[in-house]
Amino acid sequence: MKPIHANELLAGLTLARPVDITAVVTDSRKVQPGCVFVCFPGARVDGHDYAAAAYKAGAEYIIANHPVEGVPEDHLVITPSSHMAMLRMASNYRTLFSPLMIGVTGSVGKTTTKEFCYAVLSAFGNTLKTEGNQNNEIGLPNTLFRLEDATEYAVVEMGMSALGEIARLTRTARPSAGIITMIGVSHLENLGSRENILKAKLEICQGLPDGAPLVLNGDDEMLRGAALPARLRPVWFSRQGTDADVCALDIRDVADGTDFTLRDAEYGEFPVHIPTQGLHTVSDALAAYAAATRLGLDAARAAAALSNYRTTGMRQNIVHHGGVTFIEDCYNASPDSMRAALDILNRQVPGPEGRRIAVLGDMLELGSASEQAHRQTGEWAAEVADILLAVGPNSTAMAEAASQKVTTLHCQNTQEVVEYLRLNLRPGDVVLAKASHAMQFEEMLHTLYAILPDQA
Repeated sequence: MKPIHANELLAGLTLARPVDITAVVTDSRKVQPGCVFVCFPGARVDGHDYAAAAYKAGAEYIIANHPVEGVPEDHLVITPSSHMAMLRMASNYRTLFSPLMIGVTGSVGKTTTKEFCYAVLSAFGNTLKTEGNQNNEIGLPNTLFRLEDATEYAVVEMGMSALGEIARLTRTARPSAGIITMIGVSHLENLGSRENILKAKLEICQGLPDGAPLVLNGDDEMLRGAALPARLRPVWFSRQGTDADVCALDIRDVADGTDFTLRDAEYGEFPVHIPTQGLHTVSDALAAYAAATRLGLDAARAAAALSNYRTTGMRQNIVHHGGVTFIEDCYNASPDSMRAALDILNRQVPGPEGRRIAVLGDMLELGSASEQAHRQTGEWAAEVADILLAVGPNSTAMAEAASQKVTTLHCQNTQEVVEYLRLNLRPGDVVLAKASHAMQFEEMLHTLYAILPDQA
């Protein structure tokens, strides 16, 4: 973080002393002299309990929801919402810089699209990106606090669980261009309908300047029918139709990813290679290219830079252990992303004695649509997999839907999965592991990997 005068950073929160602030932290272990420490109350840990120690360790200001013993009043900023304080400070800090910035939201594909944007933008200069899944009202400010004078480009991811959140995030970040990847059913439990999900995602428009590119998925029927602000410039991408501004032709699997021809109605055609599999990742690449080029970056260089994409964490990552191919896709799950992951499984070719095995866990936050969504996923899995392991209480419907067509086992927990695979995996198998993050599939895979060498 570039040092910033306290009155600039805390504008709208308090009148500050004439000192420089060197960091904004929410973790007491990261407190340093000259920082602002923000207290967040939580179910298990309350940041207010660490406020006095943070002050003693050199924090210049403590942002809290109430007075804190051991913190002098002139070092205390009391606010009803720590989240709003974070956004206010991040917005104030953001005014010091002017990078070309892409904001990414959508029900599915945000992180992959963000990483494609980073691959493209990095080919042109110093680029900042959202790390991991830092896409909420704490994570996005933390990303903006990493802006520096040398930052030429940035890509920030924006997530939400309720109406109004993306509006606050985009007004804070003020991106130069926006991307909406698609409108799915994630967060249906909180928002009630896909129409409300569409409304929430379109909030990204509120932070875009007049004339800014708004990159939209032309294969999504909800987005195609959406009322868009006339002050913005819609840019449509598609992998299914050729009438979009940017589309993909002749999509084909290759040994190390996917090749296709990118057709741009404005700039012509370019051969593209991306080191990922699955048709949905072609859409994510098109979105990144469309945003970058409509911000003025060279089209040929942008198309070539898509090959620099690198996966992060256990997101559609293909690895090999003990003669078995694993597709790690453990971060999150919705019906749309389940179908996309099953498409990747279907494109894998097992060994001579191998089988396609789908290990699919509960999808959360689907509300009343949960049972039907799990049942539909079971039907999709039965079309692709030789074996389905359905994990968790919500996945009962998934197992029921698949059991008449494919070998199916309903597991109550990941320990049952590990035991089944330990006894039944054989060289040449291809295993897809996907579920909502709370199902802890990462730990399941790490446990399994540790025992596979004994069977190799």
